[in-house]
Amino acid sequence: MPELKQLRAEHAPAVLAFERANRAYFAASVPDRGDDFFDRFTDRYDALLAEQEAGFCVFHVLVAEDGSVLGRFNLVDIEERTAELGYRVAQHVVGRGVATAAVRELCLLAASRHGLRTLRAATTHENVASRKVLDKAGFVPVGPADPAHLGGKPGTWYQRDLVLPAAHRGK
Repeated sequence: MPELKQLRAEHAPAVLAFERANRAYFAASVPDRGDDFFDRFTDRYDALLAEQEAGFCVFHVLVAEDGSVLGRFNLVDIEERTAELGYRVAQHVVGRGVATAAVRELCLLAASRHGLRTLRAATTHENVASRKVLDKAGFVPVGPADPAHLGGKPGTWYQRDLVLPAAHRGK
């Protein structure tokens, strides 16, 4: 069963393999990371770990039993108990509920482990799959997203207010 894990240095080879294997698939719905991302992957990865260590972001990977990465789920721009959610999953697991399950789990972690109370996510109007994931995970549309934030494409901001389950309150 896949496991959502906080990003660590040892995940780097699997993350790079995930990004390479899914590059064309991702580029069909979100701006391509470009050749520089892959050419400077180690530097960029180290910078992500430094951002995480500083508390600005929390990065997660969904790891399959064989150690491969099935998805990336990130909480970025953490400020005032709010963060922006971003995610991407491997093409071969799309449509299986993997993204929805991981986003739901990340919402619980965001509240219980990271003390967050609100998550926001932006997606383009044409990214129907992402909109479905956000809807199923309890996010609601809250207004238009600046196209500059979405690679020049029109989109919508979604938001979910986080509430700890009763079993986690007071811990």
